[in-house]
Amino acid sequence: MGAPFDWSARYDSVRTPLFARNVVATSQPLAAQAGLRMLLGGGNAVDAAIATAAALTIVEPVSCGLGSDAFAIVWDGAALHGLNASGPAPAAWDVAYFRRRHGDAVPMRGWDSVTVPGAVAGWAALHAKFGRLPFDALFGPAVELAERGFAVTPVVQRKWAAQAPQLQEFPGFAQAFLPRGRVPQVGERFVFADAARTLRRVAQSLGRDFYEGETAEALVAHAKAHGGAMTLADLRGFAPAWCGTIAKDYRGYTLHEIPPNGQGIAALMALGILSHFDLASLEADSADCRHLQIEAMKAAFADVYRWVGDPRSMTGVSAAQLLDDGYLAQRAARIRLDRASEFDHGLPPAGGTIYLSAADERGMMVSFIQSNYMGFGSGVVVPGVGVSLQNRGRGFTLQAGHPNCVAPGKQPFHTIVPAFLTKDGRPQMSFGVMGGNMQPQGHVQALSRMIDHRQHPQAACDAPRWKVGHGLSLDVEPTMPSAVVDELRRRGHRIEAMADSYMDFGAGQFVWRLGDDASRDADRDGGDCDGYVAASDPRRDGAAVGY
Repeated sequence: MGAPFDWSARYDSVRTPLFARNVVATSQPLAAQAGLRMLLGGGNAVDAAIATAAALTIVEPVSCGLGSDAFAIVWDGAALHGLNASGPAPAAWDVAYFRRRHGDAVPMRGWDSVTVPGAVAGWAALHAKFGRLPFDALFGPAVELAERGFAVTPVVQRKWAAQAPQLQEFPGFAQAFLPRGRVPQVGERFVFADAARTLRRVAQSLGRDFYEGETAEALVAHAKAHGGAMTLADLRGFAPAWCGTIAKDYRGYTLHEIPPNGQGIAALMALGILSHFDLASLEADSADCRHLQIEAMKAAFADVYRWVGDPRSMTGVSAAQLLDDGYLAQRAARIRLDRASEFDHGLPPAGGTIYLSAADERGMMVSFIQSNYMGFGSGVVVPGVGVSLQNRGRGFTLQAGHPNCVAPGKQPFHTIVPAFLTKDGRPQMSFGVMGGNMQPQGHVQALSRMIDHRQHPQAACDAPRWKVGHGLSLDVEPTMPSAVVDELRRRGHRIEAMADSYMDFGAGQFVWRLGDDASRDADRDGGDCDGYVAASDPRRDGAAVGY
C-alpha cells in the first residue's frame, strides 16, 4: 500500500510530488540542498534540518536570520518531541517601560521590538538530543553560501524589495542588505561575510558564542548604543524548552502542534469544530466546503486572540479547556451554512517565516520553523556579526490582565507553528505552512484536502487558498473560481481584494510517510521505512529534494 490519495488530483502548478527515502523540503532550493548534503554524508533528519535552517538565514534573509526564534517537532523513531525555542522579553521590559518610551504599544521595529533570539539555541538543543554528525559539520553549506555568495531568487527578491524602503534607516540594515545602495536584483550575487564569521563561531562553540561570547557582546553593545534594553544576563539566561505537543483527533488521524505561547492550537480547535460537519460529502473546491472551514477558523481565532499567550499567564483558560470536545461542539453549533458570522470569544468550561521538513530512511522526521516575524524582523542588523533580529516583542500588548501583557522574562504570543500528523500512534506527515496567521489556516485547508478529499500533498499545496481577516473580511487567491468567490460574497463574506498569492497566502512543505501499518513499525527495531512523498509550495522559490 502506498498512500490513500487520488494521484490525479491536480491544480495549475510547476511542481510534481517527490518520492524518495530521504527528503528535505523548504522554500529555497540551495537551503534544501544543504540539508540533503548532510543526509548524503551519513547524517540524520535532525542534522539535515539544522543545516537547512542555517542556510536559510543566508539565502532567505527576508524571512529569517541568526536573530530568529524557532520551534520544532521531531519523531525520533519511537516518540514525538516538541521544542520551543522562542525567547523571552528582556528583564527591563514592563508596561511602564513602553508607556514611557513609546506610548500605547510595543513598537513594530527597532531594538524595543526584539526579544531574546532563540533559533541558535534551538539548533544546539536539537543537535544535543538527536544529532549524529558533529555540530560544526552542519554549518559548512551556510558558511560557504555566506562567504562566496549566492544568486538571489525571484520570490526572495520580491519580498526583499517590498520591505527595504521602510527599513533602510534602521541601524545596520542598509550596510547588510542594500550592499550596492539598493535591493539585489534577481540572479545578482549577494555576499554576507559578517554572517559567515558568526556562523563559524556558533559552529565551534555549540551555539554558546551567540549567548555569552563575541557575538553576544556585540549584540549587547549595539543594543546599548541604540537605546535597547537587551543585556548579557538576558542572553545567558535563555534555554529552549522541550515542551511536548498538544493534539486533536480528526477522521482517524491526530494533528500535533506546539503548545502555547504559539497559535498552533487554532488549527486544532478549527479541526475539532469541523469534525461536526461531513466535509467529505462536499466537493473540495465548493463554496459550502470553504465556507465551513472559514467559519471554523474565525471561531478558533476569536478564542486564541483572547486567551492564548505564555502558558504561565493563561490563568483564566488552559489549552485543554480550549480543546474540550463539548466546547468545540458548542462553537460548531453557531455556524450557519447560509451566511457568514462574526465570532466573539467564548468561555470554555473550567478545568516573515521559513518552514522546512526533513525525513530520513531510518524513520526520523522533523518539522521545523524559524522566523524574524515581519519581513526582516526588527530591521536591526548588528554590524560586524551579520545578525538580523526578529521583532517578536510586537506580539505583546500593554493591556493589563491580558495573557499577552508585556512583563520581564515573558514569552510573547507567537505566530510560527510547525505541525505533525500521526495515525494510530505512528508518524504520518511532517508539515507546515509559513506566513503569520495564515499558518493554522493553511494547516486546516491542506489537511482537509488530504484527509477528507484524498488529494495528494502537492495538489493540496497547489490548490487556491483563502485567508480570514478581522470580522467578516476574507482574502482569496486570484486562482479561486469566480463563481465560488461570488457565492462566498453572497453569504456575507467581505472579500476585500484578490491579494498577491506570493506574499499573502503562505507557503507549505509536506512530507508524507509511505507504507502500510506493518512496514511502518519496522523502525522500532532499527529497520528502514518505505520512504516518503514530499511537496513544496509553488508560492515560493523552494523545492523538495531527496534520494
